[in-house]
This record gives sequence, C-alpha cells and structure tokens, in this order.
Amino acid sequence: MWNSTGRVLVAGAGGFIGGHLVGELRRLGATIRAVDSKSYEDWYQRFDDVECIVSDLRSADNCTAVSQDMSIVFNFASDMGGMGYIEMHRVNCMRSVLINTHLLDAAANAGAHCYFFSSSACVYNGALQENPVTPGLREEDAYPALPEDGYGWEKLFSERMCRHYLDELGLQVRVARYHNVYGPFGTWDGGREKAPAAICRKVAQAKLSGNYEIEIWGDGQQGRSFMYIDDCIDGSLRLAQSGYSDPINIGSSRLISINELVDIVETIAGVRLKRRYKPDAPQGVRGRTSDNSRVRAELGWEPSISLEEGLERTYSWIFDQVAIGAPDRGQLTRR
Repeated sequence: MWNSTGRVLVAGAGGFIGGHLVGELRRLGATIRAVDSKSYEDWYQRFDDVECIVSDLRSADNCTAVSQDMSIVFNFASDMGGMGYIEMHRVNCMRSVLINTHLLDAAANAGAHCYFFSSSACVYNGALQENPVTPGLREEDAYPALPEDGYGWEKLFSERMCRHYLDELGLQVRVARYHNVYGPFGTWDGGREKAPAAICRKVAQAKLSGNYEIEIWGDGQQGRSFMYIDDCIDGSLRLAQSGYSDPINIGSSRLISINELVDIVETIAGVRLKRRYKPDAPQGVRGRTSDNSRVRAELGWEPSISLEEGLERTYSWIFDQVAIGAPDRGQLTRR
C-alpha cells in the first residue's frame, strides 16, 4: 500500500517511535518526508536516502511548509518522557498542543487524506488506576476526564481536536492511545527514559561495575503493561490503513509489576541485585494496562512479541551503549 498512497510526512522522526516508523515505511517503499526539531546529528535513526528536515513544528508557518503535497501525516512530535520528566515539566508537555493544532490545520489545508495522532494511555481517568492490580482500560474510560496532569490533558485535548477536524472538515483521522512503548534506539538515560529502559540501564551498570544494587522508584508494586516497538509500528500501520477514526488502544494487556520487570531483566543479564526503593520518586498511577477488546475486533490485532523477548533485545542494545560509555544517543544510520 505505502508505495502507492502518495507522500508520507512523519513529524517527530528524530525520536523513538517516529524513527522506527520511518525505517519501516522506508522498507515498504514509501516516499517519506521526515521532520524533527532536533539537530539531525541528534536523531536516534538517520536516513541518508530520506528527505529529512529540521524544523520546529510549534510554528504554524513551519507546519504549513512541511505539509505541502503530503497525502498522509503522522504526528509523533511532542515534548515528553517518562514519569521523571512529565511530572516535573508540565508546561513543556502542554506546549505540544501547538504542534498538533498547527499540524492538523496544515494537513487539512494541504488536502491530506489521513492524519495520524499518537496519543497516550495517560489520557485515562486516574480514579480507575489507583490499584496495582487493575482491569484493562477501555477506550470509554477516558471520560469523565481526569487524565495525567499536563501531558495527559494535552493528549486528551488534541484527541478532541482530531475529532472535530473529522466532523467539521472531513479530515480522516486515526488516534492511537499507546501504552508504554519500549525498545532499542530510544531514550535510556538523562531523565526522559521510561521504566524498561531505565531498568535495563541500571542492571547493565550494576553488572559492569560489580556494584550489585539497583534503585527502584516507588515500592515496585506499581502495575504496568509494556509493548515492544515492532508491535507498536505494526499496530500503528494497521490503524492508519483502517477506516477506524475513534481513539483506540495500541498496547499490551499483560499486567506486571515493576518488581517483576526487574526480575525479567535480571534473568536476562544473569545477575541478582539488592533493591533499594525510593518512595518519594515520581511513580505515576498505581496500575495501568490495556483492554484490547476493541483493537482485536476492529483491527484483528494484538501484540505478538513477548515481554521477555522484547526486553532481551532492548537490554542487549542498552548494555552495549553503557559498555562503550555512549551518551544517550545510540544512533543508527540507514543507507
């Protein structure tokens, strides 16, 4: 399909999910324009044979410029990170609403036939996530609204913007609510990393240093589900090609605790570590996982890569970065 649908814009292409999407679209033969605000040298994945543009998409003029002649627009551009970042940088997270607002408008004006928005499970009502062992969140559980403050509100508002552009202007929209995506070629240090990457890094550092301890934020009982990046890209492309326009979960329905996540990474690394808990660290909600009933019914899709397999790949990549003393930017250049 992708080599016959016209040109594809990927906003946020220098980031984690956006970089992997560009790589897969490139493999499928799509004609791609990749855009990110970061210097090209700082993109997680670089593509010598793809049109790559450095542009700040908080600007309406820049969104207009990059959207010209685009048939499909994927918006992964936002200022975000794990709980250690979004709980302390709510202003920055909220400013991402400028990107989606201007890019939606630019896509509609350019005549794009599909606009894909990467939303988040952070839109869900926090009152439903107060127990570590919690039922999967259904799409309707976003209302009544009580999302994660800052980042979650921005995502929920942007979802509504997408809905109104569909209803009033006829722009076809696709909205994916992602649940904890992880994998190689993403943030693993520096404060923006999410739990799987942070734990892989800490275990690798412990093994390499011989200091067999690990700091765990909270009590380790927080419940989460985690989806490997390849499954995320597969689910996203299925959604983009579907006729489904309401927000939909793209995530795993397997709920595990942070302690269990550490257990898995320790087994992969072949070590056992003393655990030091930090109860005053950012923790987010107590329990969150995905109800995949709707995505199975509408797209015939669910993740296929086990957490153990995905973490093994992720740990191997992060271990290599830690071992060579790499900064938090292990790039892959594709030619």
